[in-house]
Amino acid sequence: MTTTLPRSDADAIARLDATGQAALVRTGQLSPSELVEVAIDRIERLNPSLNAVITDTADRARAHAAAGPAAGPFTGVPFLLKDLAVEQAGVRFCEGSRFLAGNVSTHDQELTRRLRAAGLVFCGKTNTPEFGLQPTTEPLLYGPTRNPWDPTRTTGGSSGGSAAAVAAGMVPFAHGNDLGGSIRFPASACGLFGFKPSRARNPLGPEYGDVAAGFAVEHALTRSVRDSAALLDATAGPAPGDPYPSWPAPPDGFAAAAARDPGRLRIAYTARTPAGHRAHPDCTRALDAAVRLLDSLGHELSEAELPGLDERVGRAIGVSYGAVTTWIVDYWSRVVGRAPIDGELEPYTWATWQRGRSVTGGGYLMAVMDLQAFARTVAEFFTRYDVWLTPTLATPPPKLGTMTGTPEDPWRPERVGGRFVAFPAVVANITGAPAMSLPLHWTEPGHDAPHGLPVGVHALGRTGADATLFALAGQLERAHPWADRWPRLG
Repeated sequence: MTTTLPRSDADAIARLDATGQAALVRTGQLSPSELVEVAIDRIERLNPSLNAVITDTADRARAHAAAGPAAGPFTGVPFLLKDLAVEQAGVRFCEGSRFLAGNVSTHDQELTRRLRAAGLVFCGKTNTPEFGLQPTTEPLLYGPTRNPWDPTRTTGGSSGGSAAAVAAGMVPFAHGNDLGGSIRFPASACGLFGFKPSRARNPLGPEYGDVAAGFAVEHALTRSVRDSAALLDATAGPAPGDPYPSWPAPPDGFAAAAARDPGRLRIAYTARTPAGHRAHPDCTRALDAAVRLLDSLGHELSEAELPGLDERVGRAIGVSYGAVTTWIVDYWSRVVGRAPIDGELEPYTWATWQRGRSVTGGGYLMAVMDLQAFARTVAEFFTRYDVWLTPTLATPPPKLGTMTGTPEDPWRPERVGGRFVAFPAVVANITGAPAMSLPLHWTEPGHDAPHGLPVGVHALGRTGADATLFALAGQLERAHPWADRWPRLG
């Protein structure tokens, strides 16, 4: 079955954000089935060239839409789940790893239930690097996801499949998760709004209680600020047994916060990475333009570095990620009933797993202690500022293949990818603070990138102050709209 709508109408619907699409269903202009068919048709048409969706659940989506999705803020709106951490019962779930090829989920995660209760219709699963460990979405299991702005370039990682799908208009928004920048990096690379909520806003259960001392969070990649805020209103809140308390939500919700003026904020900014290097000129231009815009909106701007990012913190981050990789592989070994054999893990994953196995329990707890001390330093910094601004990435999206590991060079994702993700997005994960990437800049079209490439600007907020960031994002979106920026697709 294909959509019965004229192609021009279907394409116009695909350009609406999720709030706009939900309004078509709510007012009776479209049925959920008609809306879902628009998404399925677009996935079938565009995915062969982008490889964003790796598990097709179109038949399930059609049945769900016909039966009647739940009454919620997004009734009938098509959605995609990232194939990492958030499971959907009865659907293939491989986390980008050949070790899990053919694995099928036996349960829904709590977030899956909440997304369905919001009225969303799941149309498939999106591509991710193996276990979400790399800053590019190029797993050997499924192959690379290509950036809609330039198919020769990376979407970033690890929510790169979701980012490509939203940027291409397959769905108006899609699930993502973030252990160190994995929502924000692809948002920057694909020209989207990527919001990383405060710790414990969304639940990780029932399978997981804690991931990496609270580093991991769940949310989505969106085209509009209002979609991100309204979705968080629909899903946020604690679940029984959560190991961390959830910060109080604003009484009138995040969507209301996104619609109001943020007031005069104290905003610090820098174009220098923690290593003291300046970003690529296009990334610096993006930050400079954002600073000028913020100044024109009446905010107080100060150039300042984030304190405390020293070698001890760097070592602690490395220990933590090594331990996390070991936990991931050991967890799945327990589920599968055996350890992976040679060739079932990619070179970088295998090398990181072996390195992580040398981390002792005491060494990991020492790293946690050092990171918690750093979090207190950051908290003190945020007594003087409301927001810290940097480029999201240190370079525009590089070519596919430049950040993947090989048997001869397994550490290339860290060495080369580290130059791409040189700004400390992980600070938000360490501290539990909210952060976001804003699609405020595109490179000038040229022979290397004929249509220009997106370059995001990153904002880190005070822990728990998600509403402040949403208010700032809404103000910037109104002052410098990005909804009319779309890649040229075949």
